[in-house]
Amino acid sequence: MIESIINPLHTDWTTWLATLASALLVGLSKSGLKGIAMVTIPLLAHFYGGMASAGLLVTFLVFGDMFAIRYYYKSLRWEHIKKLYPYALAGIILALIIGKMITDNQFRNVIAISILVCLALIFYRDYSGTSGGFTQRNWFARTLGVTGGFATMIGNAAGPIFNLYLLSMRLPKNSFIATGAVFYLSMNLLKIPLHYFVWKSVTIETFQLNFVMLPAVWLGSVTGKYLVRFIPEREFRIFVTFVIAASAILLFFK
Repeated sequence: MIESIINPLHTDWTTWLATLASALLVGLSKSGLKGIAMVTIPLLAHFYGGMASAGLLVTFLVFGDMFAIRYYYKSLRWEHIKKLYPYALAGIILALIIGKMITDNQFRNVIAISILVCLALIFYRDYSGTSGGFTQRNWFARTLGVTGGFATMIGNAAGPIFNLYLLSMRLPKNSFIATGAVFYLSMNLLKIPLHYFVWKSVTIETFQLNFVMLPAVWLGSVTGKYLVRFIPEREFRIFVTFVIAASAILLFFK
């Protein structure tokens, strides 16, 4: 009886514990240690498969975004994300149309290369003393918006892309977290019915498991909020840059 409640998918306990760890990492990532939840993508894909893992993860992401907004909403910078919405929606629609026409490897390699190229450009801008430049132009936001929308629908892999955009805006760490959380929450809420009705990767059972593990997401978010207080602005930016690069490289090996 108890097992059917806490393990509605009837997985082995190794898989269950890996899922619990993923929920904790999502909370940590959303409320402070940005990007570390990227490791949950290959981890859950290993145990559940690609599409099924994406459906399971998306609800964890919604929980994490809600906690982050609760902690940081006063630092929200709305102007930096509103222009991304139409392009991200276009990317999601594109993913629904052609998502099954390309292989997982092709998708991951293109996304990873794009992230590394953009990150190199931002790194060059930061250390060459160039101000503004390409990151302030409309094409930059449009490109990352469409690419991020596509990536978030295919495999919840938009984190490094949208973090890259926010990084280019040079936001303070609290604004970085709050602005990202609002944007991710709106995208993830939109994805849930698509996963449920179109891809069938979200079910009543996956929802049940998500709610069983909600305390782990909360614990991770509290811990992340506590830890980020001790990270100076410059070191936070370096940490995010490193995680974005590591996440992109990880996509090559997922």
